[in-house]
Amino acid sequence: MDQEKQRAITSLFEVVSSIERKWANEWNNHNVLGFSKSHILILDFLSQEGPKRPSAIADRLKVTTGGVTVLTSKLINAGFIEKTQHATDRRASQLKITTDGEDILEESRQQVSEIINNMFGMLSAEEVQTLRDIFSKLLNTDSTRHE
Repeated sequence: MDQEKQRAITSLFEVVSSIERKWANEWNNHNVLGFSKSHILILDFLSQEGPKRPSAIADRLKVTTGGVTVLTSKLINAGFIEKTQHATDRRASQLKITTDGEDILEESRQQVSEIINNMFGMLSAEEVQTLRDIFSKLLNTDSTRHE
């Protein structure tokens, strides 16, 4: 890799790190519900796709099943999700969003909308799509291949 490209990538890394910190700060400033982004992602996943096994949630969030247990415990204790028996495999449990969970998810969507507007409102739809395409490409590249 040439030196100019290397400098640009280093600068990009710094910018992405700053954006990540800004995103976390925006979340913390608007988060009146007391849940992390991961908690909200779990609620959204269960709302959109119905009851799921913890392993499916782990796959979606790219965390371990132990991580899912930690995250879902808070949601279960708050009454936002519940454990149910799997319809066909009684040995397996599933997690299901409750009515209260749907309500808190709707509140969180309003918070997320404010955060998104604060962070990305100045970008056009095309610019947002370009960012998404680039970040998706970075996530899907084979890390062993270098150009």
